[in-house]
Amino acid sequence: MRDAIDLENPQEEFKAKRLLDSLIQELQNKAEHQVGEDGFLLKIKLGHYASQLKSTYDRCPLELVRCIKHILYTEQRLVREATNSSSPVGGMMDSMSQKYQQINQAFEELRLLTQDTENDLRKLQHNQEYFIIQYQESLRIQAQLTSLATLPPADRQLREPALLSKRATVEAWLTREANTLQKYRLDLAEKHQKTLQLLRKQQTIILDDELIQWKRRQQLAGNGGPPEGGLDILQSWCEKLAETIWQNRQQIRRAEHLRQQLPIPGPIEELLNELNSTITDIISALVTSTFIIEKQPPQVLKTQTKFAATVRLLVGGKLNVHMNPPQVKATIISEQQAKALLKNENTRNDSSGEILNNNCVMEYHQTTGTLSAHFRNMSLKRIKRSDRRGAESVTEEKFTILFESQFSVGGNELVFQVKVRRCRQDKTDETLSLPVVVIVHGSQDNNATATVLWDNAFAEPGRVPFLVPDKVLWPQLCDAINMKYKAEVQSNRGLSEENLVFLAQKAFSSSSNNPDDYRNMTMTWSQFNRESLPGRNFTFWQWFDGVMELTKKHLKPHWNDGAILGFVNKQQAQDMLMSKPNGTFLLRFSDSEIGGITIAWVAENPNKAGERMVWNLMPYTTKDFSIRSLADRISDLNHLLFLYPDRPKDEVFSKYYTPPLSKAVDGYVKPQIKQVVPESDSMLDADGDFDLDDTMDVARHVEELLRRPVESQWGGQQS
Repeated sequence: MRDAIDLENPQEEFKAKRLLDSLIQELQNKAEHQVGEDGFLLKIKLGHYASQLKSTYDRCPLELVRCIKHILYTEQRLVREATNSSSPVGGMMDSMSQKYQQINQAFEELRLLTQDTENDLRKLQHNQEYFIIQYQESLRIQAQLTSLATLPPADRQLREPALLSKRATVEAWLTREANTLQKYRLDLAEKHQKTLQLLRKQQTIILDDELIQWKRRQQLAGNGGPPEGGLDILQSWCEKLAETIWQNRQQIRRAEHLRQQLPIPGPIEELLNELNSTITDIISALVTSTFIIEKQPPQVLKTQTKFAATVRLLVGGKLNVHMNPPQVKATIISEQQAKALLKNENTRNDSSGEILNNNCVMEYHQTTGTLSAHFRNMSLKRIKRSDRRGAESVTEEKFTILFESQFSVGGNELVFQVKVRRCRQDKTDETLSLPVVVIVHGSQDNNATATVLWDNAFAEPGRVPFLVPDKVLWPQLCDAINMKYKAEVQSNRGLSEENLVFLAQKAFSSSSNNPDDYRNMTMTWSQFNRESLPGRNFTFWQWFDGVMELTKKHLKPHWNDGAILGFVNKQQAQDMLMSKPNGTFLLRFSDSEIGGITIAWVAENPNKAGERMVWNLMPYTTKDFSIRSLADRISDLNHLLFLYPDRPKDEVFSKYYTPPLSKAVDGYVKPQIKQVVPESDSMLDADGDFDLDDTMDVARHVEELLRRPVESQWGGQQS
């Protein structure tokens, strides 16, 4: 139930409500079955829990699902971290645990440093307060000395020496104590400098390493890579950073207040200004960098189609941003506009299209501590394209969704007091989505997907939007298409080395079977999806995408079973089959047709006694499998006996056969279509290939006849 509920879909609230009711009912049932003294107390507690769940989540059941997901993810993470294994995964977990330990140790060091400066600040404040009291005393002594002028000379001479001595003593103490206070201030400033250096280092590790890696995993997930993982750990780190930065900023402000309260000439004013500037830069970078896209919009974006996205501020709870809920706006901009934006050029009023429902208020979720905005019903109404470069097509043009918001950091308490550069309390932040390709028709989808695949796989961190290499090493491309293939087909069986050699032969028009021959070869974008393969009217990607689509829709179980060799050319199939008994067959993807698969088998040559040959059926496509499945077609062909190399076909495919027809119901007979290969050689082409188009036309006609009521077919006679 938990996995079946889509938190981004408000219509799923009914399922969430049903889950809540079931949970409450289960608690109430447990409570009723409690007996005895201990059971009595447990019964009260369970009843209280049920009431609390109902009162908390009855109006917002989706929040319960969100909370449960959060808890389960945290438990899974803790289990993974606790697992110590010698496997590569275990080694990676050990490495991650070590990294996490280092980060946590740095936080502990920051906590101790912050506590130390807090103690020093209190000591400084106490000493300064005592200094002010003594300073007031010196002023009182000076006033007494001044008042002596009104006294008779004898009285003045009697009292003046003691007052002068006392003034000298106090002034000497004030001079020494002023120097001590100055030293305390300088020492405190130096400690704050050390703390801010460590803060910068820690923030760099979290934002420039960990968060960037999460974003990279998110990008690869767009190609079918593993999920990027939750943000709970990152958010906890960012919140610790925010707390520590805030505490140090408050300390620096208090130190500045003490300096203004008691100005002492020296370098401390400049030092405090530098510290203020540094702490402002640090918190500015933290807020800007932690405004992220948790759920990316679709990277192939069709106009007039609803889409969703989620943005999140990882420090929203700790800096009290949620006290004044920010509004986020989404705008689609072009690649050129994105470049100008990152150069701080004024493009705020420019957009490349119109998005409906593009404003959303950020919501704070108390149970998970997250501040996020869920855009659930956006739709791209229109798009404005730029002038294309050279051979670039519309499916190569990249856009991005710009998310903007204005945050009041720290509520009304925070004011950026920076003299180095102008800043203000309300800081406007923006973040860009992964590049999107806009299409207006489904036929553009495969070419748009190629653009996205190439960008996600080969984009480099910190690039200028949205530059990618024009050529990549063949092994790099293999990793990308293998990741995509496994994700699309939803299979753990990826592309083998033999499959990749076949693809290399197709991509480079090569005949070499040695994988090493391709390791240093490069493939350009043009070879990938701009130039047609030799002798074909489609590109390498279009052919590969057709294979993925066919397998995903109709062949997934057979691919997972290992029944489909697939990536084998006609000559290889012939060489493999000629050494096997008659009736041995294999399944390979068509070289000549996008999204086609063919059956090749070995049998006698009807035109030459004693000679054998390999026969090939014309490729099946999605259209054919919508009429009759692959397993049923193989069952129909009695001359197919063994799946290469030697597995009886029924052993492999029988579990996928359609059950036998039942008897007529209400006067109707359920139609059945069977595939037949003509025994005559008149339907063979020069290469021994069968064209079944004619036979399938007959099959469709038979199907239409069989759909008619029995009465009309057989004159009302039923057996």
